[in-house]
Amino acid sequence: MEQIRMVDLKNQYLKIKKEIDEAIESVIQETDFIRGNAVKVFEKNLAQYLGVKYVISCANGTDALQIALMSLDLKPHDEIICPSFSFISGAEMAGLLNLRPVFVDVDYDNFNTTIENITQAISVKTRVIMPVHLFGQGTDMEKIMAIAKQYNITVIEDNAQSLGAEYRFSDGTVKKLGTIGNIGCTSFFPSKNLGCFGDGGALFTNDEKLAEKMRLIANHGMKEKYNNERIGINSRLDTLQAVVLNVKLRYLDSYISARRKVADIYYENLKDLKEYIILPKRESYSDHTFHQFTLKVLNGKRDELKLYLADKGIPSSVYYPKPLHLQQAFIHIERQGNNMEVSEQLSKEVLSLPMHTELDLEQQMYMIETIKEFFTKTK
Repeated sequence: MEQIRMVDLKNQYLKIKKEIDEAIESVIQETDFIRGNAVKVFEKNLAQYLGVKYVISCANGTDALQIALMSLDLKPHDEIICPSFSFISGAEMAGLLNLRPVFVDVDYDNFNTTIENITQAISVKTRVIMPVHLFGQGTDMEKIMAIAKQYNITVIEDNAQSLGAEYRFSDGTVKKLGTIGNIGCTSFFPSKNLGCFGDGGALFTNDEKLAEKMRLIANHGMKEKYNNERIGINSRLDTLQAVVLNVKLRYLDSYISARRKVADIYYENLKDLKEYIILPKRESYSDHTFHQFTLKVLNGKRDELKLYLADKGIPSSVYYPKPLHLQQAFIHIERQGNNMEVSEQLSKEVLSLPMHTELDLEQQMYMIETIKEFFTKTK
């Protein structure tokens, strides 16, 4: 049996090696490394895939969140509602821009922000709600957009982990995650569902004025060279990364399908371990792309199980071991939305198993039998 990896980018690459190599070679031959035509082509292709009017590429997902916040012309100490159980990027960019992240708790079953927690956190200073579609499944965007409209709040979707997932509205309308709020942001970090061979990111919007502003900000505040209309940053998607993404975008739906098949096998074969683990919930309003397959390990056994798997050659990861409201970087934050009990509990229970497009049945069954073996021995 081949070594099990959390993410197997090498074998994924080998399946499309000819297309990737030819695409990269074309950039090298043309020496078209910065702002090459392939970047525009990728933006157009991604916009078409998502069903959104404008895609603005940038250097990484964190830059995308920074550009989104900068485009709103916010004032110092304006408040940004963020989930505490998440990666730091959104809250970090709020802090960097002298804004105030207000952390809210998440739902125990699906790991995402709840409308109840968001509503409790809204104040007269709230300017942005930043839901994170965690692990591949969407937050309940219909409810978030309704409350945002009521209070005239901008919604920035952090869609770095759920690109390609669809959200179903109560009237039957279906939209891709990242295209529902005022702005959507994503990352093309190599391990993402759509990943490049380095760093990359993008923003999405249907608002022409916001799109123009974000494109300006990403390019030093310039439309024309040396004519700086506003303060911006230098955040570009390299042409080499754009051609890789153009190839892999054609396979994105098949990659998501492969992840779902892996998830189905986990669900079917681990469903009888309810006494020991809780499998990730699949909501009716959002499909799941399974960027991660994240268990909740009960009875304080998470770390012990992780070590046991490692001894058997099985990698696993903890996303995330410390909620943001407990991080030293945010110790100065005075206001939180609620008591964060769920985020703190999840940080002690979550464990993500290997999840990628190249997992084969032999590898999966070995992992599943090893997990069952652990709970039999520690019963």
